[in-house]
Amino acid sequence: MTDKSRIDELTGTPTVGHEWDGIEELDTPMPRWWLLTLYATIVWGIIYVILYPAWPMINSATEGVLGWTSRGELAKEMSAREVELEPIRQSLVAIDIDKLQGSPELMQQAIEGGRSAFKVHCVQCHGSGAAGSKGYPNLNDDDWLWGGDLDAIEYTLIHGIRNPDHDETRFSQMPAFGRDGILQPREIDDLVSYVRVIANQEKNSASATRGAALFEANCTICHGPQGEGDRAQGAPNLRDSISLYGLDRESLKYTITNSRNGVMPRWGHRLDSATIRMLAAYVHSLGGGESLPAMEDVREDTVEKIENEQVEGDGRF
Repeated sequence: MTDKSRIDELTGTPTVGHEWDGIEELDTPMPRWWLLTLYATIVWGIIYVILYPAWPMINSATEGVLGWTSRGELAKEMSAREVELEPIRQSLVAIDIDKLQGSPELMQQAIEGGRSAFKVHCVQCHGSGAAGSKGYPNLNDDDWLWGGDLDAIEYTLIHGIRNPDHDETRFSQMPAFGRDGILQPREIDDLVSYVRVIANQEKNSASATRGAALFEANCTICHGPQGEGDRAQGAPNLRDSISLYGLDRESLKYTITNSRNGVMPRWGHRLDSATIRMLAAYVHSLGGGESLPAMEDVREDTVEKIENEQVEGDGRF
């Protein structure tokens, strides 16, 4: 190997001075267009560093003389979008919620807006597909504790469930039959058997027969004589094979022994009225949404409930 530069006779170009086994490398100059491009990119880089954020610092970065930021650009785009959506939001707030389904275009816009809001505020508990999990309700089915019409869903969203700091929150309280000594462990086992029978989880048995008497004495006041539930109290229907915490023996035994007290945040003080209405429309559209009850049905249910209370309380309220 030699290290001696010379002029190549054929090309007239100097070599780099290295030779290996008779092979030499030419020191051919870069094309002028390539050099000009390189110099242009250097100049462009210097100008960019001056105009835009570029050099990272400890807690921030150089701001650039234009003051441009990606966050600022996003804020402008979001602001422009909010201005575009404002007429829709105003229409949603202005319309009576029981008339929203009568305006298909507005209802569809509300559903799409609610779909986006759901991904931000609700998927943490209910899941991206709204299917829920143990302790978090599936919003795709038609099983509702307090009702699945638009008005009922909106009320739940605004006031939440079991929020201790809010008087208008949805609230129901199941006794802790085992923890508070109301029932003995064997009685709870019998009660579990009966609940599983009416939920079509197992066949009738002597244990379930004993549990039926315990159910009548302790549970019908909330869940109804047939276990059909009571929406006025938020008492679940025990006959539909749908359970928030599970219908296996261990889950039911824990529920009856210790009670359950799940909490849903109230969104009335966190989200604006239009966003809440969008969320109500989206949840209603998932498959289990119900129509608003007719006023005649509401009056009949109210009268029947008052009459039952009078009979059970010997006429005293």
